[in-house]
Amino acid sequence: MACAAAPCDVTDSAAVEALVAQVLAAAGRVDILVNNAGGVVGQVGRPVETVADDEWDVVVRTNLYSAFYFIRAAAPAMKAQGFGRIINISSGAGRSFSLTGIQAYASAKAGQIGLTRQMAKELGAWGITVNNIAPGFVRSNQATERQWEAMGEARQQALIESLALKRTGSPDDIAGGVLFFASDLAGWVTGQTISIDGGSHMV
Repeated sequence: MACAAAPCDVTDSAAVEALVAQVLAAAGRVDILVNNAGGVVGQVGRPVETVADDEWDVVVRTNLYSAFYFIRAAAPAMKAQGFGRIINISSGAGRSFSLTGIQAYASAKAGQIGLTRQMAKELGAWGITVNNIAPGFVRSNQATERQWEAMGEARQQALIESLALKRTGSPDDIAGGVLFFASDLAGWVTGQTISIDGGSHMV
């Protein structure tokens, strides 16, 4: 199987539709969809009364609308083939609160968890499973490294001590959950959110 990178503005529904159509034209089917777009879009936590409409909108569109756009675009093909695996990447912020205090991020990730359950209910009859991963703190990119450094040594240590496994996460930790949900081992698992967070959330 050949893979290629294709740029896409995930907040633009037309761009998402075009990308999915491009994949279908090349491969003929779409079996697995991982909605991994997200982030705080360069924002930092501020009092809610200072958050502008456009600042709220861009975070929600990046984290929630993007998942909806991709599911909507891929669902017809998955229905036609009678099979699909959709894995949404949310956040511990969607199950609790944002460590960075960004209201839109926590709200969008919680919304994505709700979208996961609703899509699981709607699409299950076609053999399509829809599940969610809520990662804890993972040092995976420049943004998370900046967040880690901004914590300072005392807060870094406090975060690690709050985790049952006493370490931050890695991209491989999250990838393992994705592989499970995409595999036949999870063929009768749908509508679920699993926290991969070193033991931060245990419910």
